[in-house]
Amino acid sequence: MEQRTTLEYYVLDVFSTKSYKGNPLSVVFTDGNLDLEVYHNISKEFGYSETSFIYYSKEQKALNVRSFTPTGFEIDGAGHNLLGAVCGAILKKIPLFEEQNDDNRFVIMKENPIRVTVSTDPVTEYPIVQMHQKPAVIKQEIPTYKIAVALGLKMEDLDVNAFVPTIVQTEVAHTMVPIKNRQILNDCVPDNKLLIEISKEYKFEGFYCFTIADENQEHVVETRFFNPIIGINEDPATGTAAGPLIGFLTQKKFTKSDKEYKILQGVKLKQASLIEVMNRNADILVGGSSIITMKGALYI
Repeated sequence: MEQRTTLEYYVLDVFSTKSYKGNPLSVVFTDGNLDLEVYHNISKEFGYSETSFIYYSKEQKALNVRSFTPTGFEIDGAGHNLLGAVCGAILKKIPLFEEQNDDNRFVIMKENPIRVTVSTDPVTEYPIVQMHQKPAVIKQEIPTYKIAVALGLKMEDLDVNAFVPTIVQTEVAHTMVPIKNRQILNDCVPDNKLLIEISKEYKFEGFYCFTIADENQEHVVETRFFNPIIGINEDPATGTAAGPLIGFLTQKKFTKSDKEYKILQGVKLKQASLIEVMNRNADILVGGSSIITMKGALYI
């Protein structure tokens, strides 16, 4: 029989410390860059919203991460794909930061360095990774009626008194969509064709629908995320949208700077995820934990 190349992989549940919750991510360990077709084939085979491929570069003295959707779209930005990749590398005991300054730890994603802060949960002993996103830039507002129709809602279902649908960007531009209550949030059925049309017209990616939580909850908002333009109908945890949301809420004076908040996402998908966020003067922290749920080898 022919000798086939094997690569080790983990499947981690990201933004969770329990298996089969959070956002599943396959992390494939490589010795360097692969052919584009191989990335596409493996990502399609796994079928998760994203698959991350990682290796440690001695030249760059950093972990290299590339992430792809099942449709072959390469992802930018610091989301669950990056957080899970870093957790996977730490759990595999790859010496990520030995050659780096403790005050400036970073990984490289698509040739861009992204700062990370790593600690260990004293109770679970799982790694906690905080990704440093750029400060939030509030862009244009989108007419409420357009978003309401695309989400299968009435205009009054969107909480337009305090907020209006607004494009916000840290790493990736998404639209923050205020929803009146969690019942409406979890009942809405979006029209993906209309969502894609709006994304193209206003030049952004996904729709981060949020509703304000009751004061007795540990999370400040509950969310759902739709990004059909890159092939993700719904995502159970979205780091690239959580950063813009806390930036948006802080600029609107709803939340405070330098205070940690939690965002609950994925309830509708029965994959509840808690994303830890903090708006700071120079950056936004988006973090959480991950747990290995599967591991194995794949052939290329």
